[in-house]
Parts: sequence; structure tokens; C-alpha cells
Amino acid sequence: MEAQQASPDSSSEECTVLEALPGKGTALICSQHKGKVSALYCLACENPVCVDCMNGEHAEHPTDSLENIVDQHLAVLQDRVDSAKNRLPQIREAVQCLRDILQQLNSQRSSIEEDIHSSFSELHKTLDTRKSVLLMELEVTYGLKQKVLQAQLDTLLQEEAAINYSCSLTGEALDGGNKAVILQIHKDVGERLSDLASQGLPLQPEENDQLDLMMEIEGLRKSIHNLGTIVTTNAVASQTEASGDGLEQCVVGQPATVVITTRDKSGGLCKTGNAVISAEVCTPDGSVADGEIVDLKNGTYEFQYTVKKEGHFSLALRLYDQHIKGSPFQLKVTTNSPGSRSRQKGVRRGGSLFSTPKKRVNPIEDDLIFRIGTKGRNKGEFTNLQGVAACSEGKILIADSNNQCVQIFSNTGAFQSRFGVRGRSPGQLQRPTGVAVHPNGDIIIADYDNKWVSIFSSEGKYKAKLGSGRLMGPKGVSVDQNGHVIVVDNKACTVFIFQPSGKLVTKFGSRGNGDRQFAGPHFAAVNNNNEIIITDFHNHSVKVFNADGEFLLKFGSNGEGNGQFNAPTGVAVDVNGNIIVADWGNSRIQVFDGSGSFLSYINTAADPLYGPQGLALTSDGHVVVADSGNHCFKVYRYLQ
Repeated sequence: MEAQQASPDSSSEECTVLEALPGKGTALICSQHKGKVSALYCLACENPVCVDCMNGEHAEHPTDSLENIVDQHLAVLQDRVDSAKNRLPQIREAVQCLRDILQQLNSQRSSIEEDIHSSFSELHKTLDTRKSVLLMELEVTYGLKQKVLQAQLDTLLQEEAAINYSCSLTGEALDGGNKAVILQIHKDVGERLSDLASQGLPLQPEENDQLDLMMEIEGLRKSIHNLGTIVTTNAVASQTEASGDGLEQCVVGQPATVVITTRDKSGGLCKTGNAVISAEVCTPDGSVADGEIVDLKNGTYEFQYTVKKEGHFSLALRLYDQHIKGSPFQLKVTTNSPGSRSRQKGVRRGGSLFSTPKKRVNPIEDDLIFRIGTKGRNKGEFTNLQGVAACSEGKILIADSNNQCVQIFSNTGAFQSRFGVRGRSPGQLQRPTGVAVHPNGDIIIADYDNKWVSIFSSEGKYKAKLGSGRLMGPKGVSVDQNGHVIVVDNKACTVFIFQPSGKLVTKFGSRGNGDRQFAGPHFAAVNNNNEIIITDFHNHSVKVFNADGEFLLKFGSNGEGNGQFNAPTGVAVDVNGNIIVADWGNSRIQVFDGSGSFLSYINTAADPLYGPQGLALTSDGHVVVADSGNHCFKVYRYLQ
């Protein structure tokens, strides 16, 4: 018989096989032979047995020491416990991921609900305004017509009364036959009657009675019926795949393409677009290429990118912030074949970086005053620095993207402080890309991966966040003259304007190449007229809008000539309204007047830029730029 196993609900008297024997401690007692200790284990029956059992029904069965078998079972159980426990971190990570997704989903729902109420409220206001305008227009038009017709009517009635009176007076004289009266009437009334009979009168209508209303109600009703769409997909990262030559290799300076095919949890193809996909070509030091994701609206997407230097890189493709199948991919970038021409402006040269954040004065005559930084994670070192800001207190602020912090320097390049803790909770930074300083001293940071904008005090103490649930990939931030926070959403191709409290003031822009559209916009600046200047990266242009988001002008085209761009990034405005633009792909800085006419370059020849990003004007009138590819920032002379 098999040894009985105790269950949580059974009594020890009925089922236990462990008994304390005098002098023997705890032992396993044979259930068949009372008082006999089971010291062996029948391998055939998989049960503990005693010596009497071996002389009976288990006589021909192979056995082993019970102690050996128990040791083996202990080892197996321990391995299984360890294996099960090893799953706990994965489960906890998955649970946290799901909680984050649920939290983001709830935030998105709340944000969209607010947007729906706000949009329809604006529509009601617009309809009410239009109603008032139409009623006013009706009254004005009616009043003008009525005034003309009433004046004509009054004139004719007056003439009619005058004729009737004169005729009546004359008739009475004629009927009386009094010669003296007739002579007097002829003298007093005769000439007047002649005038009344001959004078021109406005007998034809001088206005008409047309007042019609044209209302395209049916078209409007159809538009309202189809107004708004809740956009989503069922795509999941674990099933989504990528293909194309651009996954494994590409040539320096030549465009490469990767096709991303989204799938649902069962592996089925998703047939609609609008999924949130991000892509990054990087080294351990940070991002080395900016690319564009094109939504083909059929469940597939193209990532088009260009890398400017050779080497081995990592290509990370994410769907809703999760790596897709096989990501990150290993990418090999090679130079052009011999004999072909490859332009490489501003390539880093040996010995141009420094191991400490000490200031180095430029030995060659150009506009460079000094540069600060080298790649690293310590104070005064950077890994993929992006946004730059300057304030009236003589400080330079750098968004150190891959080090998840903001570093602060004096105008002379002396390190002062830094703050930031990596993470996805409020008050933490995951990928800071833009930085600005509010007039009240608060530091505003665009966090690309956390999809919100964080506000810190001037001492680096966290205060609040805004845009959560609305933003998809905030890149640059600025502050207008009203104290509003301008956020350039690189992924959504939209510019958002918030109050510091987080209330949305307005937003404008969509993906495309039209005047009010963007393709990967990067940074923003505000001029003295409170006009907003946006760098439109993939459209190779700079666009200017008023504070309400109305398009004013644009300038720039793709190329290497004066006034042309190869993907503009950082932008700043001087006191005269001149616009300073960092030209990422051409590795240079150009200056334009307020109307977009090219003025000059800033001379960067002595120590060439390599993929400049954010740009700002310091309080002492110099230009500071984030030289992202060289992991440093540079300060240049600027004559306003």
C-alpha cells in the first residue's frame, strides 16, 4: 500500500505516517506493519517500505535507501522552487507593465473625454457666435433696406398729402364761384399746383424685398454626424515584426528603410494605422540618427533614416514603448564604395574631446569662445545632450538626454549643479530632450519617453507635470510672453500651448507638408511679437505662427546653400527679431532676419559641429548650442 499523505483538513491520528519513536527521533512508520520503520524505498511502486514489506509483496522489487530518495526529492523540489521563483521578477515586471499601461489607458480616456467636452463646447460657442453674427447681419441688412424704402414711402406720402390739400383748397374756391377768392387761390396755390404736377417723384421702388437665408444644413449635419473618431489598434509589440535591408546594414549618408508590420496578440495582421511606434539608431553613448516613421495606414509602417558615420550600432524599434520582436537589432553602417563621393561636414577629429569639463579656448580665429564636455555620466559630461536654455541670471541649462538629467552651468562654462533621477514616475526623467526657464524661475523639461512635461523649481525640486495623456513625444519646450508653456510634440506633429497649471490653451498642427503641418518638428522659440517659431525637421523648413496658432510665414528648403536646411533643429531669436537656426544635417548655424531672409553663418570651422541640436542665446549675448554628436556644448560670439 502507498504511504498516506496528510491534507490540511485531515487529523494527524488518521493519516500521519510520522511518529516519534523512543530514542529514534522522527521516523517514517510503515502503514502495513505497525511499529516498523520504513527505511527503504520501492522504486517500482514509488512508496517507502520496511524490511517486512521486502520479505512480502515487494520481495522482487528494486529498492533504494529512503534517505537517498528523500535527498533526491529535496533537490528536485528545491530546483522547482528556484525555477518558480525565477519567474517572479518576470511576473512582477509584467504586472508593473500592465499597471502602467492601464494607468496610461485611464489617463488617455480622461484626456480624450476632456477633449470631447472641450471640443463640443467650442463648437457650441462657435455655433452660438455664428448665430449671433447671422442675426446681426440680418438686422443690419434689413435696416439698410428698410431705411431706403421707408424714406421713399415717406416722400411719396408727403407729396400725396400736399397734392390732396392743394387740390381740395382749389376745388372749394372753384365751387364757391367767388371771383376774389379764385384770384387769391390762383395767386397762392396755382404755381404750387403746377410744381406738384410736374416735379419728379420716386415712383419706382429704390430697394427690393429680398432677404433669404442660405444654410447648408445637410452637409453640416453629415459633417457633425461623422465628427471625431476614437483611434486605436490591437497591435502588440511581442507579435509585431520588422523587415528590410535597413535592419542589418546601411551606407553612411544614404537613406535606409525598415518596414514594420503590426500584429495583434494572436499574430493576426493589423489592417489600420495610427499605432504609436518609435525608432532609434544608437550606440551606448546615445542616439546617432534621426529618422522619420511613415504610417502607411494599413497596419504597416516605414522607418526611414540616415546615419552619418560608420560603425556598429543598435536599432531599437518600439511599439507603445515596448521592443518589438527581435528588437534591438544589430546594425552595421559602412562607408561608400571607393570612388564615390561622400560629404561629411563637421566630422569629429582626434583629440577634440576633453576628459574633464574644463573650458578650452579656441586656438583658431572663428566665432567659438569655448566648449564644455565629453562623453560620460559624471558632472560636466554628457551622453546625447539635446535641449539648451539660458536665463537672465547668467545660467546655461542642458538637457542631458541619455543621462536622464539637466545640468546647469554659468555663462563662463563653470559647472554649478545638476538634477534628475531616471524613472517613469512623476518627478523622474526618462529621456529629457527639451528645457526652458519660466519667468518665475521654474525649469520646464520635455520628457520624450515619459510623454509629459515636468516642472521643477530653480533648485531642481519637482513641482508638477503637464500634458500627460495628451502628448505622444514632446521634444522641445519654450515659454511665451504670457507665461504659457509651448510644447513641440515630435511624434504627434503638433504644437501644444498650456498654462503652467496644465490647462490646455490651444493646439495646432498635424502630420504633413502643408503650411500648418509638420514632419517631426523639433524645437520652438518666441519673438518679441509673441510669435512662435518652429523648426520642421523633415520638411527642412522653419515656420512662424501667431499666439493663436495661425500660420504667418515659412522659410527654407532642402539643400546645402545659403538659407537651405538639411533637417533644422535648435532655434533662438535675438532682441532684433533675427532668427538663429541649428542646421542638423549640414552641421552649421545660420542666421535669418524676421522675415526669413538669410543673413549669415556663425563661423564653426575651427572645431566643426556634428549634429547640433538645441540652441539658445545667453544673457551676455552669445550663442550656445548642444553639439550632440560630439557630446559637448559650445559657446560662440554673436554680433547682433
